[in-house]
Amino acid sequence: MIEIGRTIISRDIFEEQFLCDLLKCKGACCEEGDSGAPLTKEEAEIIEKEYPNFRDYLPGKHKHEIEKQGFSVIDSDGDLVTPLLHNRQCVYTFTDEKGILKCGIEKAYLEGKTTFRKPVSCHLFPIRITGYKNYDAVNYQELSICKEGKACGKSAKLPLYKFLKEPLIRKYGEEWYSEVEVAAEYLDKQLPVHLETNILKILTGIPL
Repeated sequence: MIEIGRTIISRDIFEEQFLCDLLKCKGACCEEGDSGAPLTKEEAEIIEKEYPNFRDYLPGKHKHEIEKQGFSVIDSDGDLVTPLLHNRQCVYTFTDEKGILKCGIEKAYLEGKTTFRKPVSCHLFPIRITGYKNYDAVNYQELSICKEGKACGKSAKLPLYKFLKEPLIRKYGEEWYSEVEVAAEYLDKQLPVHLETNILKILTGIPL
């Protein structure tokens, strides 16, 4: 685990290689799982406000489900999440001409219809963040649906933290990400554990 600011980052974030291969996975992360995408209260409010700007990108049955369930729901764990269609597919998705599930909110964003791209939890996947009182735990969620992404990342030799640079900066800022890059450089040197820990604590301002 690496500590940077108020985050504790799993070493998997540095060591795993990843690159989404949508032609093979078909956007499976948008319909697999026990519940919808995690939302902050602010995100739920933005989605409701911006809905008129992206509703036309959604299939009719998805819009009907939103009218029935609402713009966000509370799942069995008590978390705020996006609603699902038939307890599987996120209601904010659509299927493109290649059979790939994509986000209707993001499509509207890319076409300049809204300033909200999509929930940060979706943008960060397969990184999952769990918030605690004094810190955030930043972990890699390894799932079988992403085996093509792992293979593609290995072929491209692309570390997970680099693949998800944009959403990580969106979540924690440029300065935090710069410290992640510094930490990655030292981890690459494969220092002895006690030296590695002390150096990283110095770099990130944590008392020895």
